[in-house]
Parts: sequence; C-alpha cells; structure tokens
Amino acid sequence: MLIAAATALALAAPAYAKVIQVAPGENAQTRLQEALILAEPGDVVELGAGRFELTDGLSLDVKGVTLRGAGMEATVLDFTGQKGSGEGLLVTSDEVTLRDFAVENTKGDGIKSKGADNIVYYRVRVTWTGGAKTTNGAYGIYPVESTGVLIDGCKVSGASDAGIYVGQSKDITVRYSLAEFNVAGIEIENSRNAIVHGNLATRNTGGILVFDLPNLPVMGGGNTVVENNLVIDNDTPNFAPKGNIVAGVPRGTGVMVMANETVVVRGNTLANNPTAQIMVLAYPNAFDDQRYNPYPRRIVIGANSIIGGGNEPQLPGGDQLKAAFGGALPPLLWDGLGGTGAIVAGQKIAGLSLNLPAQGASPDQARPTPFELTPAAILPIADGVGAPAALEARIAR
Repeated sequence: MLIAAATALALAAPAYAKVIQVAPGENAQTRLQEALILAEPGDVVELGAGRFELTDGLSLDVKGVTLRGAGMEATVLDFTGQKGSGEGLLVTSDEVTLRDFAVENTKGDGIKSKGADNIVYYRVRVTWTGGAKTTNGAYGIYPVESTGVLIDGCKVSGASDAGIYVGQSKDITVRYSLAEFNVAGIEIENSRNAIVHGNLATRNTGGILVFDLPNLPVMGGGNTVVENNLVIDNDTPNFAPKGNIVAGVPRGTGVMVMANETVVVRGNTLANNPTAQIMVLAYPNAFDDQRYNPYPRRIVIGANSIIGGGNEPQLPGGDQLKAAFGGALPPLLWDGLGGTGAIVAGQKIAGLSLNLPAQGASPDQARPTPFELTPAAILPIADGVGAPAALEARIAR
C-alpha cells in the first residue's frame, strides 16, 4: 500500500518542478512578478531574506505553486510605497501554498485569494506598522469563495476590518494564529464547515466573529466550531470605516455569533473582554434578500473558561446595567431574537437578554432581562468541519 501511494504521488507531481529564487534589491517588483508569471505547476518561488520594496500589487494565477520566504520576520514584502490601492498579493489559482514571509503596509488588503481552492497560508505575517488606523487595509489574510482553506501559524495586526477573514467558503481551518490590534481579530463570514482552533485573539475590538450576511452570492453560514482559543483583553476602540458591518462591533467583544446556525463555542478561555465575553445576535439591519435568515439558530455555548469581563459595556445604558449586576455584566449577551432554539447550553451560564421586540429594532428599544441557561440533554453537533487532510502534507515539508 505504501509503494502504491508513493507511486501515485510521483505520478501526480510535475516532472520538472523547479525552484525559482528571487532576492530583494533593485527591480524586485519586476523580478518577483515575472517569477510568479513564469512559474509552472509544482514550482517553488523562493524569496530570499531581506526587505522587498514594492510599488504595486502582485498576482499569482498558476496552479500548484508555492511562494516561500525565509521566515515571517526575515522576508518582508514592503508595500509602504505602493502607488495603487489594491491588495499586496492576489491569488486566483488552486493548490497554492503561501508560507514563511511577511506583507507590510498595503494600501488595500494584505493577501487576498479569490476562488482559490485548497489554499494554504502557513507562517505568514501581515502588518500595518503604523498601528490602528481607519486608512489601513480592510483585511490581512483574506481567502474568499474557496473550498479548502488552511491558515496555520499566521500573525495579523492593524486591519481596519478583519485580521484573518474567511468568506463565502467551506472546509476551513484557522489555527495556532495570532490576531491583535485589528477591528475583528478572526472572522468567518457566510461560510460552512469551519473550525477556529488554538488561536490567540487579543487587543482587537472583537476577538472572533462568526457572521452570515444578506445579499452575497454565498449565504447560509454555519456548521462551525470555535474551540480552545485564547480570547483575551479585546479592548481596542473600533477604527473601522463608517458603514462597514464591523463598525458596529462594540469595543470589548470576545466571541460574537450573528445569524448563523449550528455554531459551537467550547473550550475557549475568554478573559477580560469589557463588553461581553460571548454575544449571540440577529442581523441588526433592514434587508430585502428573500433567501436570508437573519436569526441565530442552535448556537451551542459549551464549557468555556470565563475570567472577568463585562466591566465596561459599550451598550446603551451600559453603566446602569453594569451597576444593576454589581459592577459587571454576565458573560453571555443575547439580543433576545431567534426564539427558544437560538442558544443551547452545554454548561450552566448566566446571561443578559436585551429582549429586542423584532429584528432590526433599535437598541434603544431594549428591555434588558437577566436569564440563565442550564445544560441541554442533547446538544447540536457541528461535524465534518475543517480543511481537507491533504493540505497538511504541504506544511510538513
């Protein structure tokens, strides 16, 4: 069996895969883009250590290419002098591996992959070095419209929307990554079969967001697991441009689930998120998409470690609510929409329901009421989550 597997792998591999080396220095923009154009399936474009000073975005549209640097602190693609407003790197081909390099100071998104199936981001750093600014690019690591996404060991800071964002995709793993000083640390949007595992989300406006939004080509987000993450001290003021959906995320949000079905939140450490450790909400705005369900359904709040938090709620009447609860809100905040099946508890947990009268109602119409959930006898299960196992092999070599 081992011989047969090795034979199949050899037959599948390109016969003349090669390594194309690109060093920083003069004409780096032209030389690197040329390498990405001339690469063939199976090739490795190898970036040397140093700083590549780039003035325009890069693109890759060849299947099965690896773009590899000497390490996320050693190889830096520096877009400080970028003249356009687009992303730093755009990938539109399948089976691509991006690993061991950094992208800094893009005018638009850091790295975007669109329609790129079975893509791997491994030990990639995206940073806006000037700190939290509305003028920073929206997304750091940004795969969209993909089947098969593995994001492992990455770091993102300074994104004015989401540091690590996966949208309109399925079969997703985001793990062992650091998201800090973004508006949203990690966001899974309009996607299914995702697992967000073992990450550190800290000093963002909101730590981990799981959203489903209307009027997009792919909707029906859900079947997602958020587990074993550290979601701590998310207290950066919201710096998203006005009008963005994440501009409404309150400073101090730990995990927020909006309008999804079967999302399991378990095994996380949620500490010192000053508005709420966990929020479960319906979509708050008016919409005209008849395909869309704006309510949360079967959101499972399992056993999580809850430390502090709720002490500076960024909510209408937050100070009065805090005082009523003895100085801090309970760990679970719910808008009260979605009915009795909106939230299912895996452990006893105290909450605050805003008791909004209807979807789209103003927060000023809230009628806050404390509640407590007790463990359900049967919990919904999110199964079949995560990136295809075959993607693991690409980061083992």
